[in-house]
Amino acid sequence: MLVAADKFKGSLTAVQVAERVTAGLRRVVPDVGVEALPVADGGDGTVAAAVAAGFERREVRVAGPLGNEVTAAFALRGDTAVVEMAEASGLQRLPAGVFAPLTASTYGSGELLRAALDAGVRTIVFGVGGSATTDGGAGMLSALGARFLDEDGEPVAPGGGGLADVGRADLTGLDPRLSSVELILASDVDNPLTGPKGAAAVYGPQKGASPDDVATLDAALAHYAKVLEAAVGPKAAEYAAAPGAGAAGGIGYGALLLGARFRAGIEVMLDVLGFAPALERASLVITGEGSLDEQTLHGKAPAGVAAAARAAGKTVVAVCGRLALPPEALDRAGIRRAYPLTEVEPDVATCIADAGPILERVAERIARDFLT
Repeated sequence: MLVAADKFKGSLTAVQVAERVTAGLRRVVPDVGVEALPVADGGDGTVAAAVAAGFERREVRVAGPLGNEVTAAFALRGDTAVVEMAEASGLQRLPAGVFAPLTASTYGSGELLRAALDAGVRTIVFGVGGSATTDGGAGMLSALGARFLDEDGEPVAPGGGGLADVGRADLTGLDPRLSSVELILASDVDNPLTGPKGAAAVYGPQKGASPDDVATLDAALAHYAKVLEAAVGPKAAEYAAAPGAGAAGGIGYGALLLGARFRAGIEVMLDVLGFAPALERASLVITGEGSLDEQTLHGKAPAGVAAAARAAGKTVVAVCGRLALPPEALDRAGIRRAYPLTEVEPDVATCIADAGPILERVAERIARDFLT
């Protein structure tokens, strides 16, 4: 039995999901063997999933999205680091109810990457998602030695709004160690940098951007890419249009400029976490996340787990807080059956508040359906 689920956002971490499912299964079948492998798709929770899989947690003081110092973590095992941009520059780093769509910066994410370089790694898995920022990765690049100057030669203000004032970009001072590491951009989105499917248009509103802010940010990102094209050549324009450039407020674009290779976040994380050998040992796989919906099918963790398990001929069921997929969509994704918390407790607010105990009752149902 393998429990490989993502977090229930706002209720349970991926580790807690695995613990609750295990407890519920063992209430019905006390001696059932359960292997827990919490998973993530590159967004928030990625470092926690790596630590649960045996990586060492390393903490470092870095700049938060508003410039205040925060304690952020990355995960380290051997010569591989897992860095999660949300640890430094995520929405969770903003005070409750506060958004800063024009000024939030990814500078701290660059400091996290620098800390991973200081640890002597050869491979960095850079998980991006859950960002508070729309600065095209300019803050991250600045922390790694790049300079973005206005027409008077002064550094531009942090955040996406400041990009409108960039007159010149200088990447010659980038940390030379970047050229000797493999940088993998792990994301569950494939948006380009700008335009109707770009970073500002699609994700800006989630970060507090008004329609006017979205237009400002999109124009600033387009200007920023033009300036970078003048600095580094036509590849800057190619990267702006590439899948993943728009991830996490455009930090994907900054990572591509650093030579990163874009891969679906869940695929990278399954490799890093050692999913394949765990899958071989499993007879039944339980995956899931807070909401199983149309978005799940586009690169989210449960879809990645189910696809890999189905290819290995394993039965997959899913747990979730809310189910918004019909049985035929689940079947196409390789999920035999989904078990939402709302089947046990119809009140959504109660499901969110008491997700742990309710999930244990859901796991009891799975045990009765598949293990007895």
